[in-house]
Amino acid sequence: MSYGVSSMTDRLRRVVVRQPGPSMLNADPQKWHYGTSFNPRDVTKNHAAFVSLLEESGAEVLQMGNDDGGIADAVFTYDASLMTGGGAILLRPGKPLRQGEEEAHRSFYEAHDIPVVGAIEGDATAEGGDTFWLDDKTLAVGRGYRTNDEGIRQLTEMMREQSVETKVFDLPHYQGAEACLHLMSLVSLVDTRTALVCLPMLPVGLLQLMTGMGYRLIETPMDEFEQTATLNTNVLATAPGQCIMLDGIPKTRAALERDGVTVRVFDGNSLCIGCEGGPTCLTRPIWRTP
Repeated sequence: MSYGVSSMTDRLRRVVVRQPGPSMLNADPQKWHYGTSFNPRDVTKNHAAFVSLLEESGAEVLQMGNDDGGIADAVFTYDASLMTGGGAILLRPGKPLRQGEEEAHRSFYEAHDIPVVGAIEGDATAEGGDTFWLDDKTLAVGRGYRTNDEGIRQLTEMMREQSVETKVFDLPHYQGAEACLHLMSLVSLVDTRTALVCLPMLPVGLLQLMTGMGYRLIETPMDEFEQTATLNTNVLATAPGQCIMLDGIPKTRAALERDGVTVRVFDGNSLCIGCEGGPTCLTRPIWRTP
């Protein structure tokens, strides 16, 4: 099987998703920190609409299976592993309820003959949502409540073996440790050198690095950032300048389209807004090509 990812915007050729499983359909919203828009009757429909857009983009969509191992958040396949140019790295989620989720990813990779080139171990934590590729030799990593210093140290060593440099940025406290705030809550790449960002929340060092690298920044409206629990910034590029995002975020969509980005939308009110995970979080890209 072809695999390898070192870009956020190269054409998405192959991607892994997981349908909402029994743990999500029967989840205690308070335990899992789900919002008022979470409705178990709608999450499967929301997910199916999203998968249809992935398929329409031309990507091969692979299913990880319905057995979520008792982890309601397992539908958000971006977080428990990271695909690199050399193979997969198993991560270790910082949300205690999600720990162990990476073993399902290990089983998937083994079943599909995709090499696992490393794993975050011990007391280290790291989640995929705190990582994104600035270019094929630079990985941005966020230090926050989900990704700790030891996780960053281990990940940095693994990436160095692939001649990839990691750049680390501290995340703001914002709504606290219980809420989900990843580095990718603040920035999504939508074209080769264009990014959608929540500018007031963006780490200064990251802003300076991106502008120095020639990135053009599209600013998200702060009111929609707050209304969507940070998810107006969560946009999935399926190719340069082609993106999938949540419906019902008109100002952010208009800002993207004014910049020439083609946008397709789906209703993710129950699954995404309700459960703190956007279209990027619902995927684990395993193969992108220029």
